[in-house]
Amino acid sequence: QVQLVESGGGLVQPGGSLRLSCAASARIFSITAMDWYRQAPGQEREQVATITTSDGRTRYPDSVKGRFTISRDNAKNTVYLQMNNLKPDDTAVYYCRVASRLSPYIYWGQGTQVTVSS
Repeated sequence: QVQLVESGGGLVQPGGSLRLSCAASARIFSITAMDWYRQAPGQEREQVATITTSDGRTRYPDSVKGRFTISRDNAKNTVYLQMNNLKPDDTAVYYCRVASRLSPYIYWGQGTQVTVSS
C-alpha cells in the first residue's frame, strides 16, 4: 500500500522557518485534496492547511494564515508545508493527509515533530 513519509521537522527559534515534506512512496490516483494537520499534547488535531487539487485553491485557519503555505510537486509525489515566522504555539506533531476518490480514500503520514522554542 502507498505510504506517506514526512520529513523536515525539528527545533527552531521563534520567528524562524521550516519546510515540511510529505512524499508518497508511489503515485496516489484520483486525489481530491491534500492537507496538513497538527496535534499538540492534550489537544485535538486541527487542520492548518489544505489544497484542493481540482482547482489548486488553498485555505488556512486564522491561526496560521499569512505564515504557512501549502504546495505540491506532482512529479515528485510530494506535498510541502512552508512555515514562516514560527511561534511557540505552533509546537506540535504535524501530519500530512491525502484524500482520494479511490480506496482506501484517506492516507496519513506518520507525523513529524515541530518544536518552536528559544
